[in-house]
Amino acid sequence: MTSNAIQDSLANSKTIAVVGLSPKPHRDSFRVAKYMQAHGYRIVPINPNANEVLGERSYASLTEAAAHTHIDMVNCFRNAEDIPPIAAEAIAIGAKYLWLQLGIVNDAAAAHAEAAGLTVVQNHCVMVEHRRLG
Repeated sequence: MTSNAIQDSLANSKTIAVVGLSPKPHRDSFRVAKYMQAHGYRIVPINPNANEVLGERSYASLTEAAAHTHIDMVNCFRNAEDIPPIAAEAIAIGAKYLWLQLGIVNDAAAAHAEAAGLTVVQNHCVMVEHRRLG
């Protein structure tokens, strides 16, 4: 993973599915998604326990969301051990990018996604990187 992967994913994504997006404003997932939404990205919440987050319909899975809208990036706020099935679903729906937030690393899932043609970013915050790149 290079800074080119970070730049490419931010420049070429319009729609970001956020897996584990909480409807609670004090949670990192909410703050990060709200920031990205305010900067022109469409946010697609993936949370089976919420009906709506940030004014967008929430979906139980990436597969369900992809039936309604195209998804460029899958941004994960889940534990590292939860990533393999999310990576497999990201591949299945045709996402271009798989982004694992700060503190989340799963090399096997990343290798699987990369082998399928996805660009993978691990252990980086999409909001921090967006701010850094200006």
